[in-house]
Amino acid sequence: MVTRIKICGLTNAEDLRSAVAAGADAVGFNMYPASPRFVGVDQVAALCRQTPVFVTRVGLFVNHSRAEVEAVCSQAEFDLLQFHGDEDNAFCASFGRPFIKALRVADPASVGSLIAAFPDSRGILLDAHVDGVYGGTGQVIDWGALPAAGKPLVLAGGLTPENVGQAILTVQPWAVDVSGGVELTRGRKDPERILEFVSAVRSADASLITGEQVVRT
Repeated sequence: MVTRIKICGLTNAEDLRSAVAAGADAVGFNMYPASPRFVGVDQVAALCRQTPVFVTRVGLFVNHSRAEVEAVCSQAEFDLLQFHGDEDNAFCASFGRPFIKALRVADPASVGSLIAAFPDSRGILLDAHVDGVYGGTGQVIDWGALPAAGKPLVLAGGLTPENVGQAILTVQPWAVDVSGGVELTRGRKDPERILEFVSAVRSADASLITGEQVVRT
């Protein structure tokens, strides 16, 4: 299996080009004003237009109102919505667009019931739980304690070029999502770190194909 790669928190055209050139399958744009990686509507609309075909454009929302989500989506050409707050399934599904739901994992044993609450999601993104913080914490989930997801799983939370390989071998997710782990500073990506991250993912994929893998029970 080829693990899909999402580079999230892109704020400028240079970083977008670096992500695409490195082989990212998806790019994420953060619409949460409290985030250091926040991008405004005009800026994200321009970045979406600059994203090449076959690279998935993901809009990240955190407890936005319906009107706020609709206003952004009327201008930005997102292929996929990502809801990272306390939204329920009905709200996420009401925009007529495919979506993934981010779950902040405090107790890995609760993951199954949390996933079941979002039957309409195209996938589930698992991130570390930090009170009052919606993603971008750099905290790592206990990969070995995660149960099988039952639908495409996007693994996030503290991933770096140094640890993403082991994360893939342990969890075998559908995709991995990185932001801070490939940054120079908050909101600015490091092209070399992006390349290293992609290389580490592909190396882990190759190990899985040749049978050097952790078998999940």
